[in-house]
This record gives sequence, structure tokens and C-alpha cells, in this order.
Amino acid sequence: MTPPRPSISHLQAVSGEQSLSVSWLVNHSGLVGVVTEIQISRTENYTVIYNVNLNRYTWTWTSALPLECVDHSVRIRHFYNQSVPSPWSDWVTNYGVEAEDKPKIFPSERVLKEATSAMFCCVPRVGVHIAKLTFNNSVKYRLISIGARVGAIAVDNLTIPKAFINAVLLSCTDTSGRSNHTWNYVSFPPQKPRNLSCMTSDMTSVTCTWDPGRERPRYDKNSETHTLHIVNSDQAPITCEPSSCTFLVVPHLDEYNISVVVKNQLGEEMRSYSFNISDRVFPVVEWDIVSPGVTNATVSWILQGNLTQLNFLCQVATDPHARIYCRIGSMLSCDRHCKVTLEHLLPSTHYSTKVRCSARGRFWGKWTGPVSFTTYPLGTLNLWRRIKQLSDPNSRWVTLLWIPHISGSANMGIIQGYTIQWSQEGQNRTKWMDSGQTKAEISIGPGRCEFIVQTVLQDGLAIPARITIPEMDVKENLPVEKRLSSGIAGSFNLSWAEQVTATCGYTVEWCTLGNTAPCTLQWMRIQKGNSTLFLPGENFKAGCRYTFNIYGCTENGHRLLEIQTGYSQELNPVQSPSLVEAVQSSSSSVTLEWHYNEDDPAHPAFITGYLVIAQELGSHMLPDMFRVSVEDPGRKSVTIEGLQQGREYAFSVSALTKWGPGQPASITARTKTNCDVQSHKVEDCISCDIEILDTHPPLNETTTLTDPEPLTAPPPSPSSLSSTSCHFPVCHPKQSTAQSATMLCDTPPLRQVTCITNKMYFDPMVEEVSEPQKVVFSDIELSFEQSDCLEGPCSVIYGYIASDTLQV
Repeated sequence: MTPPRPSISHLQAVSGEQSLSVSWLVNHSGLVGVVTEIQISRTENYTVIYNVNLNRYTWTWTSALPLECVDHSVRIRHFYNQSVPSPWSDWVTNYGVEAEDKPKIFPSERVLKEATSAMFCCVPRVGVHIAKLTFNNSVKYRLISIGARVGAIAVDNLTIPKAFINAVLLSCTDTSGRSNHTWNYVSFPPQKPRNLSCMTSDMTSVTCTWDPGRERPRYDKNSETHTLHIVNSDQAPITCEPSSCTFLVVPHLDEYNISVVVKNQLGEEMRSYSFNISDRVFPVVEWDIVSPGVTNATVSWILQGNLTQLNFLCQVATDPHARIYCRIGSMLSCDRHCKVTLEHLLPSTHYSTKVRCSARGRFWGKWTGPVSFTTYPLGTLNLWRRIKQLSDPNSRWVTLLWIPHISGSANMGIIQGYTIQWSQEGQNRTKWMDSGQTKAEISIGPGRCEFIVQTVLQDGLAIPARITIPEMDVKENLPVEKRLSSGIAGSFNLSWAEQVTATCGYTVEWCTLGNTAPCTLQWMRIQKGNSTLFLPGENFKAGCRYTFNIYGCTENGHRLLEIQTGYSQELNPVQSPSLVEAVQSSSSSVTLEWHYNEDDPAHPAFITGYLVIAQELGSHMLPDMFRVSVEDPGRKSVTIEGLQQGREYAFSVSALTKWGPGQPASITARTKTNCDVQSHKVEDCISCDIEILDTHPPLNETTTLTDPEPLTAPPPSPSSLSSTSCHFPVCHPKQSTAQSATMLCDTPPLRQVTCITNKMYFDPMVEEVSEPQKVVFSDIELSFEQSDCLEGPCSVIYGYIASDTLQV
């Protein structure tokens, strides 16, 4: 039996999806196992393009070609128990679009799915055909004929353009020359929400957030909708933002089951999430006030919302240092208003602080915005002293020196002045010093005295500085004195013997410009247990002598332990010595003397001794050179031996340092002539003793030795000079090495003798004198001894022989 002809009850095109939805009726009277065969055809010629067998009564078919391009028809037939098929039903047609004045392009203004293939068609007017169809102005796509008139192209793997918008251009021209164009858009389907999470800050509203996934183009035509559904409530769906959604808390609901749905023209995605609202509290903090101190600050804040039933844990962080300064106990109930004190801050320092809190210690709320504050300044003093004993043994002069320091970055202009307090003779005294002063001079007695100096600030706190002046001790031990060697790169490395009595450390003082006046005193405190100090070279000047006084600190004051002197760098040259002009000499040696202050702090280096150089002058041969080193800087004389008699020498004396000799001082001197060898000229003799022997006239005759006429004074009266006249005998030098020499004369016995002592030598007498000899006398002493007068009384005559001619 032939089955009855079926009929299609419904055929509908699904708008925007290029789909046909088909449904039909089946007569079940006594028939089972019905299979339906469906055919899809195109164009008016009913060209079959698709065939399928189904065992259901509805079906949706999606076309690769837009349904608007041509007619699409559907027919069906049934198979009962896989036997004889029924006749085909009539074709049911979904008609394509007809063009009127210009070609029409399909699809148009549609959103196409990225990474898929698509077919585009162009429908001409009746009587003409399609000549060209391009995609993004490209002609590389082959034109496909659909039926008698329609043209189409196929594009594989659609991509989103990188242009301003995500659009692609289609252009079409028919054989009559008429053309048209349209735009389509390439996009992607919705992304499934990721990392969905919900929170509340005030137990009044809930905010859910998620990661929307891939970022869409700025001008994407594929618009999306986001909705949140509270599944376990009767609340209506909530319209959301692309990545967040906020809704009011459902009364008396603690557990929430929600879903977030994302839709666009290419599809739909959903994500579900469940939570307990009490576990999703992220408190929001609102600043109240910040009250800074010197080393602390009090901060307070307010928790927003109705959170009184919850316990909180809060953190307060400060910057700089990027550390958490405060943690409030987990069981602390803030009751919306919280306060805490930040400690261990630095004075005069700019800080910013922020706060965050957690309910039940589960989730931290966001940090607040930073709030800035500045701690108050802290004033301290580096205090030192100098003590000078006055002429009054019961009075001392104390000079207090201090260096103010304001901690942190505060300006020194906030200092108003200083107060000085001390106790003397049972009376407390106070002295005020202006802000620009950094020292004070105070007279005290011999007893112990304690000074307190404190900075006075406009705002903030000042810590007083104390220093003790010990009781005057006339038996105080003398300090150890040391000489320092130059350090590396002009630095000083100080070290000293550690003292058990130095219970509060040490203090080292020195002058900024060295030992030359004036002195700007510097000092540095060293902690107990440390007996070394390194001072870098940039703080010192080369060639300047520095003295470092090292004090030990005790509860009774400071005691001077060591004095160390040195140069950061010794320089050359040093000044020349001052020679003594009266040079002592003999026929083979010369003794030099000089003056020099080897301890003068103006020297650019330590004086280690002296260098003396002697060199003969006027010699045509290679002159003799004598070098003598004096290693004791305190010795200021030297005798150079081994010189030639009667020679003139040049002498130089220079001070020695570690770098060598400094500037020399020079002088010339002549050695004496040795009288035992040869006769000398008058100018070669310094002094001699002369005996005058008178052989005639007889003893009873008396002659007078008259003085030559003096240059300036009148001659003495004849009665004052009475002596036996005599002739000068030949004189021979007795010795020549002493400053005065004695001349011996051959004197006949039993003759009257007159002796003359002169401080110059006489020429030896020649037997025949043709002309008077000129000699210069000074301080002539005529002496006559009783023992020399053998034949009668003698007289002693004193007088002077002027610088005149003595005739013999």
C-alpha cells in the first residue's frame, strides 16, 4: 500500500541567521517507525543542494549562502517501516530578493563570526548579470554563478580588521555598469566570565566583579548584554556593566547563588557562583584625623556601613620605609570608629599613611588613599668644653661650645635660642643665648660643676645636653704625647690605649685649620669600647700640623689622656734657619751656630734635623765639599773639621724633613793661618804679647815712650807716662790656634823690660828698616812686673796707641 502524500505545515526563515525552520504533520493511524526525507533546492529550477533523513517532525537548516540571494525550496516524503516511500510533498519556497534600480548585496550590515567562512552574493536587476564582486577591494575571489543572474564569492577564515572599526567592504557591479557597496562586521562570540567574586563593604549592597576576557574593539557593532540572576530568590535579573554588577542585599538571605549571563549577536555564555555574605565583607575605611608628635602620631578612621556585629583586624602603613607600623587585635570591635598610635617615627620627617581593615580576618579591604603628615622636630646639642686656669688659683674660665642639630629635615630657623643652667657655690644660675650663638664663656670655681644646655624651639621637643667640669686637680697626670705618621690619601688613623676608667667613651678634639691661629674647634665623641678613629683626608689641609687631644669620659668629667700631633700630608720646603754671624774658626775647623724653632706649627712638615754643607771658594781645582748631618732637631751648632788653613769657605745650613732639606741659610768664613809654620801679615794676627828690651842708654838714664798723636782724644801728660825707652825686638808667635797668641822675645839678662799686650800681631822686625811701619793698635796694656826689674825700681804705665804710625 502506498503511504499518503505528506505536507509541510510550516516553513520560516530565521532572521539574521540564514536558517530555514521546517515542521510537518504525521498521520499515526496504524503506522510506526516513520522516517522523513527532506530535500533543499535553490533557484526557480529547484536544483537540490541538500538531502537528509530524519525521525522527528521539525528541523532547522542553516544555509552558507544568504537566503536573500535566491529562492530556497523544501519538500519532504515519509518512509514507513523502511518500506515504500510516500510521494513527495509539494515544494514550499522561501523567495529571494529582487533588485530594482541597482544591485543588492547580501549579507549587509551583519555581524560575522571571526575565523569562519562566509559567502557573499550580489543580486542584479532583471535582464542583467553580475560583472564583478569584490571583498575589501580585492578581486582575488572567484565569482560564482548562482542560477541565471546572481553572482557570489566565498571568503575563508574571516579576521577582524585592524582599522578604526571592525568592518569589511563589499562592492558589486552589474553588466549594465550599475554598482553598489555595503559593510559587514567581523567579531567574536561572548567570553565566559572568569574569576567571578562578590563582596560587600557595608552589609547593605553587594558588588560582584569578574574578568570579561578578551578586549573588544572600541567600535564593535557586536554589542553585548550582561545580566546577573539571583537564582535562589525571586529578584528580577539585574542589568550589569561589562565586568561588574551591584545589587541590594536580599533581607534575611545569607547564602547567595548567582549566575552572570553574557550575550551578543554571535552567542551566549554564563558563569555561576555561590557565597555567604558574612564571609565576603571587605570594609571601607574613611579617614578621621591624624595628630603627629615628635616620634609618634595618632591616626583615627571610621568604618563605613552597619558593621557593629563584626570583629575587625586593621593595618596602618607608613611611607617612607614601606612597613606596617600597627596591627589591631583580631578581637577588637572598633564600633565604626578606630584609633591607634604609630610609634618609633623619626622627628621632623614627612610621612604618608594609609589604612585597611578585615572582617573576621578573612579578606582585606582596599587601602585608603594616603594622608600626609610631618612629625615635630627634635632638637639636640653636641656639647663640648674648654677649661682655662686663671691667675687666681680658685677661678677657672670655661668655654662651652655646641653644635645644634634638628632631627630629620626641619629648618634650623625654628631655633629661638638656648638656655644654660649650672650650679655654683650652692646657687643655681641660668644664662640665655640667642639662636645665632654657639658658645658661651663662664667663670667657675675650683669645684665640680655640671652644665645643662638646651635648645629652645618654636614647636617640638628639645633634649638637654649635659657636661661635667671635674674638680680642679693640680696633681693631674701629664698626658701621653705621640707623633702621628701621615695616613693614606691625607687621612688620619688615630688609636689610643683603652682606659678602664673611661666609662662613657672618649672625645677627640682638634682645630679645623690645624695648629695655626685662629682655632675653630672640632670634636667627635667615640663610644665606650672603641679606641680608634678614622678621619678622611677631605677634612684636612696638606702641610698643616694638627694636634688631636684625646679625652676619656668619666662620671666626674673628661680627663686628657693623650696628645697626638701630625700632618695629613707633609710638604716641602721649610723655612731656612737664622745663622749667627760671629763665626768661630781655627786653621782647620769652623764652628757654626744658628737659631731655629723646630716646633713652630707653621712648618709644613716635622723637622727631623739639619744639613750643613761647606765648600771652598776661589779654587781653580775641584773644591772640597763637606756635608754634615745633625740628627737632633734641638741641636743648633756644629763644628766642621778637616778644613784647609787660610782658606775661604761658603757654608749653608738647612732644616731637614722626611722629604729632604728645606730652604738653606748661607754664610762665608775664612780659616786661620797656622803661625808655627810661616810669618804672617799684620792682618793675619789677632793678638800677641810683646816684650821690649832696652839695651842703651844706661840704667840711670830715663827715656820717655811717647804716644803718637791720637785721632780723637788729647795725648796724656808726659808725667803720666814714664818708662824706660826701648827698641822692638824680633817677635815670634808662640801659638796660632787660640783667639790670642803670645809672642816671645829674646831679651838680654839684667835689662830693664817693658811688656806690652796687644790684640793684634806685629810684623817680625827686620834688621834694617828703611821706612816707618804702620800698625793699628787697640786697647794696649803696658805692664811691668816687680820680678822683671833686677836693677832698680820699676813703674807700670797703661795707655793706648791710636791707629797711627808707630816709628821704630
